[in-house]
Amino acid sequence: MKPETIAARHGAASDPAHRAVTPPLHLSTTFAHDGWGGKGRFDYARTANPTRAMLEEALAALEGGAGAVVTASGMAAIDLAFAGLPVGSRIVAPHDCYGGTWRLLDAHRRMGRLDVAFVDQHDAAALAASLAPGVAMVLIETPSNPLMRVYDIADIAAQAHTAGARVLVDNTFLSPALQRPLGLGADLVVHSTTKFLNGHSDVIGGVLIAATAEAHTELAWWANCTGVGGAPFDSYQTLRGLRTLFVRMERAEATAARLAALLAAHPAVAAVHWPGLPADPGHALAQRQQAGFGAVLSFELAGGLEAARAVINGVRLAIPAQSLGGVETLISHPATMTHAGMAADARATAGIVDGLLRVSVGLEAPEDLERDLAIALGEAQRVG
Repeated sequence: MKPETIAARHGAASDPAHRAVTPPLHLSTTFAHDGWGGKGRFDYARTANPTRAMLEEALAALEGGAGAVVTASGMAAIDLAFAGLPVGSRIVAPHDCYGGTWRLLDAHRRMGRLDVAFVDQHDAAALAASLAPGVAMVLIETPSNPLMRVYDIADIAAQAHTAGARVLVDNTFLSPALQRPLGLGADLVVHSTTKFLNGHSDVIGGVLIAATAEAHTELAWWANCTGVGGAPFDSYQTLRGLRTLFVRMERAEATAARLAALLAAHPAVAAVHWPGLPADPGHALAQRQQAGFGAVLSFELAGGLEAARAVINGVRLAIPAQSLGGVETLISHPATMTHAGMAADARATAGIVDGLLRVSVGLEAPEDLERDLAIALGEAQRVG
């Protein structure tokens, strides 16, 4: 089946008791054995739960993986990827990654748990130097958060594998509707299911998907051991949201294109970061490795921090809030919101300036969003 069909139909009408079209929600923490030694597929919900398993099956199928582990949050899923690594293992991560990821890796580094190198993965020499023999894992975030930089998954994966490393790709911004990293050489794919996969801003969750059954078995063992698995109700809601993933992404991306064009032409805007723009540095690569350009963009205001404040205070339809991927349009200031946990010097190195804003485009009428943004940009222009 094509991915659109998997998203819309996985598990539908599979209820053996009543033939319910919508899969039932299983809240039980424990499951009866059929007498002595009669344990079935499910026995205790920390290990596995029917509702969570259905979501895991759907997400693994969408990404082309051998198995998936659904976790309580996206950060739990990222941390799970490192769970089986020996102390001192070397991790190569992008210098411009999500602030929460940077904070987690920096904490592991400061504690001596992991040896972490934050590298500009567009710098071929710096990347090659970081991939010394013995490196354990390379994390790729593409497009990056919040600057929408596009990184060559196949090329970096080939280099990483030569060095003996596993490759973990954060695919949150595009989802399997627009990018499938395992097919490009990745070993693991991570998502914050909170974002586009659920799509309704009402569930926190994550997933880690493995290319091989061996890797999935290892990750599932660690998830059970540490108890990071997602809750049944959260899995139920995420599966519900997944049904409309492809149509949501298509509509939101089309609106993002219109907003990017508006921003690129506005005198208050110094730069727009969205790979769908032909002038964007990542445009050609995005065309090759993605099925679309996504529904998140960022832009820098010529007036800096004060102009950014004017836009945040000037919008009436876009909602000033963290997160992304919901049906409502959100606007955020990365330096004080999503990347506030990142050291100031690290933000500067990554290019996350005070005048940068990020927009997650929702499903409102594009004309309404254009009008809302244009009014706020007018306020920024007066400040600037």
